[in-house]
Amino acid sequence: MNRRSAPCVIPAVLMTILLPGLAHSAEKIPDAIASDPARLGWMVGSPPPPDRILRFEDGSYFQFPALRWSVSNFRQLMPTVNVSRGLDAPLKLKQSIRNDIDALTFLPAGSKRPMTWQESLLANYTDGVVVLHKGRVVYERYFGVLKPEGQHGAMSVTKTFTGTLAAMMVAEGRLDPGRKVVEYVPELGRSAFGNATVRQIMDMTTGIKFSEDYADPKAEVWMHAAAGNPLPKPKDYNGPRSYYEFLQTVQPEGVHGEAFHYRTANTDALGWILARVSGRSVAQLLSERIWSKLGAEQDAYMSVDSTGTPFAGGGLNTGLRDLARFGDMIRNDGRYNGQQIVPRAAIQDIRRGGNRDDFAKAGYELLDGWTYRSMWWVTHNEHGAFMARGVHGQALYIDPAAEMVIARFASHPTAANAANDPTSLPAFHALARFLKNNKRANTAR
Repeated sequence: MNRRSAPCVIPAVLMTILLPGLAHSAEKIPDAIASDPARLGWMVGSPPPPDRILRFEDGSYFQFPALRWSVSNFRQLMPTVNVSRGLDAPLKLKQSIRNDIDALTFLPAGSKRPMTWQESLLANYTDGVVVLHKGRVVYERYFGVLKPEGQHGAMSVTKTFTGTLAAMMVAEGRLDPGRKVVEYVPELGRSAFGNATVRQIMDMTTGIKFSEDYADPKAEVWMHAAAGNPLPKPKDYNGPRSYYEFLQTVQPEGVHGEAFHYRTANTDALGWILARVSGRSVAQLLSERIWSKLGAEQDAYMSVDSTGTPFAGGGLNTGLRDLARFGDMIRNDGRYNGQQIVPRAAIQDIRRGGNRDDFAKAGYELLDGWTYRSMWWVTHNEHGAFMARGVHGQALYIDPAAEMVIARFASHPTAANAANDPTSLPAFHALARFLKNNKRANTAR
């Protein structure tokens, strides 16, 4: 694990076939322009040329630079389940487009050379970014093969949606955060999760044996991946064959409630709890409780295991504008599109953050002073910003003081956020300060 920045797990459904390819060769990695998936022509043609065909089964689709195409086209490659937006008309986002953001400068962490906002987009292999200020679109850009009507893998931003659903049910009294997991899911009674509380799951302070060291082929994250992989298993495979089966095998390590440990298995366990309490899958619950109420432009979708269980820890794919809509709803204390979607008490609890001592024990140098609450990352900076994060640069950043939301999809060649945090986090905060203090807008629509 890279201790300089919090990890955000590669989707487990992707990983069993990726171990040899996770470490890049010594060759220089192409920059954002040279690796542009539209320029490289992946999957274009009837059929595409053999050297431009990508497949899920052999892992070719997730090798850089091919992954820059795949993250915008997961549904073409793997089984998924729909997250319906409902039948109501979409809520049109108002626009006040600005032309003064690209030139905004900031100082990346650990650097002495200023960088512009526009330069940061290429540095972070951005596929698309939307900035809302006071609910209006002030900036919107797309790169590569992602278009406004397209969808993109949200990776571990998915966890935040799962955590938000749990926070909603806690605020409504349908889920007791102090109860033991075994009381909701008896099947987990013999696992390490059984005697943890729901709150410890939600805040990832469980004591479970689950390594996310991708360089270790024996790490539990690979067992999780093998269980969730929807492809047929090898004849000699005798391990768990679904997410639910895997969760029952997780062993204890450490003590519940003593420290923050970022472990994807917690989110899958929370997804099982939500499904048991609500009688709905995470995908159905997300559609009914949030997505169909946002005025979203598009359906979302989630990857699933061989039994159709949605990957609660990393399988969500959405349109970029719709991700921004979700963020603006959270910024507005859960109220959006003329209705209270998430209880205000749930949002207030998230914004207060978690236990700082518990988080500090994880040793994330780039996130000094942050905490984690209901699967949201809370900065505790002077603006009270908080965010959702995912591998390869997925981000939803909410700054209440600046009345700003940034939704970004990316396909950075390095999975860990340590590769983009030094650029991304200062850029986000610089833009928040700029919008908070500079009222000029260029084009209103």
